[in-house]
Amino acid sequence: MSRYNRPGTLPTTPVYDDGKYIGNLNRREFTEYQEEKAKEKNERRRTKPRGKNASGGRIEYSKGTMPARNKKNFRPTKKGAGMTEAGVKAYRRLNPGSKLKTAVTGKVKPGSKAAKRRKSYCARSLGQLKRASAKTRNDPNSRIRQARRRWKC
Repeated sequence: MSRYNRPGTLPTTPVYDDGKYIGNLNRREFTEYQEEKAKEKNERRRTKPRGKNASGGRIEYSKGTMPARNKKNFRPTKKGAGMTEAGVKAYRRLNPGSKLKTAVTGKVKPGSKAAKRRKSYCARSLGQLKRASAKTRNDPNSRIRQARRRWKC
């Protein structure tokens, strides 16, 4: 009688997971391993909650999370597009350490930090405008044109 068909035992096979040797497992042990791995995967998926948590308290988001797309946080296209002051505050709450700021819309001294930010934005957005479709480039009410107008580019 061979070792593979002994009465009362299940045959085992070597199991590899992502190239890593796990061991010789029989069919039952292998299914248990797969179920456990699926549970872990589902738990990892739930790391970014939506809305409020069960206790009603504040929830933690992963880095780079954006605030809700609503009138309070984002300006409509007709009013120059971009984020509002409230939207920037919401973003900075969700992303501690962020340096996001609102558009430079007022009069600025030449060479000041604000003037440099404006110059930098205008240069970047011109590149975006050049790469946009002909319809967007020629439409005076497109988001990129309205934003550039708001920044006084």
